[in-house]
Amino acid sequence: MVVLWTDALLYFLMFILVSGSYYLTTQVQFKRPLEKIISNKTGILSLVVLMFFILIGLLDSIHFKASNNDTQAIISLLDYVATPLRTQTEKTYSAPFATHLFSKENIQVSSQESIWGYPRLKYGGANLNNPETEKLGDISRKTGLGFIKGMLVFALLLACMYYLSQTVTAKNFHIWSLLGCLIVISAILIELSCSYHILGTDKVGEDVFYQAIKSIRTGLVIGALTTFIMLPLAIVFGILAGFYSGWIDDLIQYVYTTLNSIPSVLLIAASILMVQVYIANHQAEFTSLLVRADMRLLGLCFILGLTSWTGLCRLLRAETLKLKAMDYVQAAQALGVTNSKILYRHILPNVMHIIFIAVVLDFSALVLAEAVLSYINIGVDPTTYSWGNMINGARLEMAREPVVWWSLSAAFIFMFSFVLAANLFSDCVRDAFDPRRN
Repeated sequence: MVVLWTDALLYFLMFILVSGSYYLTTQVQFKRPLEKIISNKTGILSLVVLMFFILIGLLDSIHFKASNNDTQAIISLLDYVATPLRTQTEKTYSAPFATHLFSKENIQVSSQESIWGYPRLKYGGANLNNPETEKLGDISRKTGLGFIKGMLVFALLLACMYYLSQTVTAKNFHIWSLLGCLIVISAILIELSCSYHILGTDKVGEDVFYQAIKSIRTGLVIGALTTFIMLPLAIVFGILAGFYSGWIDDLIQYVYTTLNSIPSVLLIAASILMVQVYIANHQAEFTSLLVRADMRLLGLCFILGLTSWTGLCRLLRAETLKLKAMDYVQAAQALGVTNSKILYRHILPNVMHIIFIAVVLDFSALVLAEAVLSYINIGVDPTTYSWGNMINGARLEMAREPVVWWSLSAAFIFMFSFVLAANLFSDCVRDAFDPRRN
């Protein structure tokens, strides 16, 4: 078992999230907003999609050492499950569901003769004797087989859930329908990916579908850990600035105004360079490329967290200033209640709706930020799978003739689905917790 820093922090954050969600269900003041979230079909369906992405990211965050040709490589549980996708690499580009390479080259047909054409792939469609006539039927059969397997898994899940808790009812039919669609689609993709590169391969012959799935963890780590880092800073500084005013308010305003005046791209680039210099000077502490890439990813999370808290801090400062003038707060001060109790009992609970809304909104924004930063080569390590690196690598591919379009399309589809689900859920959270809408 190998525990990376981001693995430990991600599971720790999931523990806090689950514990916090359970705590909210026990609080009377949050009962109505949580009921509104559950009753909102769009919000709850987007949450199911988000949980599906999170499950994949968590599977990719369980690392261990695996023997490979007398060497030990660090792989994740997701890598182990997706071993065919990880190991079956081709020579170079191939289109989705292709059985031949994308570019022509000399094919040696005998010791004396060679022809100019498209060579067969080593793994994609290798089970076909005549791809021109057999491919369509083989894809149809594997799609049907994947559909049957997915339905069997879904039926087994339904039976178990109904037997254990009887939660399968007509009231939550839409949830189970979406979950069933996700399971069936996953089963079909798994069945097809065992014989084909369903989203093609890149320049070095690596499966693009595998790259897109592996990038989910990077997006999850960037969004979750960065939010976890910036949240305490924004809450503490925002509430203190609004409640105490005076020199404390002036100092905090000076800090976040100074941070906002520095171009964020330059600050992030300088910080990433510092991380790279530290890694280069302490190579003994980083025994593999995966550990080095993980340290750079963790450094990027800290940098984004330290530069992303100012917006929420301003909102909380303004809300605290308003709450400070409320009668119940002034009455508590007149009765001699300590400032710490006032902050904990009266101020913090009444700004929680802003915190919830900002957290979910910032999560999707940070996922997009990673893609932008990686596109300009100051994001995650080039060896790390991420949608930003896929888009960055697709720049030259889009200039080819004919165009290699599938890497960019795969990154766009996965990132679009992830961010759209997060944005729809954030809209649901905003509607539920915003007091002006209740």
